[in-house]
Amino acid sequence: MLFVGNLPMKKWPIFLFIFFCSSYFGIAQQVKPMVVRATVVIGDTIPVVSLHEVEIFSLLTPTTRREQRQLTKLIRDVKKVYPYARLAGMQLQKYNKLILEARNEREARRILKEAEKELNARYGDDLKNMTFSQGRILIKLIDRETGECSYNLVEELRGNFTAFFYQAFARLWGYNLKVKYDPEGEDKQIETIVKMIERGQI
Repeated sequence: MLFVGNLPMKKWPIFLFIFFCSSYFGIAQQVKPMVVRATVVIGDTIPVVSLHEVEIFSLLTPTTRREQRQLTKLIRDVKKVYPYARLAGMQLQKYNKLILEARNEREARRILKEAEKELNARYGDDLKNMTFSQGRILIKLIDRETGECSYNLVEELRGNFTAFFYQAFARLWGYNLKVKYDPEGEDKQIETIVKMIERGQI
């Protein structure tokens, strides 16, 4: 009979199994101490732990193939335009700061012209290639990200007449720059999709 150390060869697998099991449970039992708030109730000390708020949401379940196609298209469109809406929010903050720091109205107008030129050069082609439904969703998501509808943004940055012109032009294509985002109503599905994107679920 072969021996390894003082153990017969056949006993080694059993020995190794017991060794690794005991090592594993030994490690598992080494729990790091944790300090939590506590309260005393009828002589017992009970830990008090604050839990984060959990939001439960889900997309409406399609009941027909047509609804499934519509939902698939909506998810695709929101995923495409959401980054541009986020960008709009960040750029608005950036240029608002620059305009507030401008020495006079002439410098503020120059900043706006440069901003428009920069944005058009970087993103103009992408925005022009959007479908009608993608453009409509983008207008709503800009309102979500900035807290203002697209018409108000144009009016603030370019003036009343320009905002009126943009709105009239947008109407020709079926858009309404004055539309408000309604996350609890007609835009509930869009809001759910955005939250799922932010959580990396889709």
